[in-house]
Amino acid sequence: MLGQKLLPGSRLGEQELAALFGVSRTLVREALMRLAARGMVTVSSRRGWFLVEPSADDIRAAFDARRIIETGLLREVSAERPPSVQAIHALKVHIAREKAALDGDDASVRSFLLGDFHVCLCASLGYGLLTDTLRDLTARTTLVASRNQSAVDAGRSCGQHEDIVNALADGDGALAARLMAEHLGEVHTSLDAVPPIDPLAHLRHALAPVDPQRSTSVLPSGDLSPNPSTPSRS
Repeated sequence: MLGQKLLPGSRLGEQELAALFGVSRTLVREALMRLAARGMVTVSSRRGWFLVEPSADDIRAAFDARRIIETGLLREVSAERPPSVQAIHALKVHIAREKAALDGDDASVRSFLLGDFHVCLCASLGYGLLTDTLRDLTARTTLVASRNQSAVDAGRSCGQHEDIVNALADGDGALAARLMAEHLGEVHTSLDAVPPIDPLAHLRHALAPVDPQRSTSVLPSGDLSPNPSTPSRS
């Protein structure tokens, strides 16, 4: 999900997944049920399993939860209680991987690393019990946020991540928390500009009426004439 290789609302067929991974449908169903319990997929008795497609309210709630968790744990950092050398090193290594991905052409790797920074931050600061929760929340928001994210937007996010890590390295948890709140707020606001996915887009385009003035056929005489079989716009 973080790698945006599957779009929100994508169907997850049990038979196809079983064939892909060489396992039984029972095992696939158990895995999908676990993902459903974590809010990653939904199921319909008649239509099957689908990757979750968060509503605007779902996304707002997820960002609210992320802001509370992430700014809260950053405020615990201070000059008297600085993060460990190992934690800062791990975060700087992650930033370096983000920068390398920005120089590459694989948007899915870039998207994954930008989202996973927040999980890495939580784990590096020693909040193991919150890591899985934050991973799920990040997956839900990144699933939508990264869909139309440009390389410029990705570079800006990477820069903001680096500013947060630098504040942590200086033992300034208050600044790190403020920078995180601004970063999450900016990402959330950017979602307003992301058009919703149209699951019927391909079918809608294929069946769209064609302007008869632009559609012509070659008659036996070689003359061009409007195609009488072409439907007109209503």
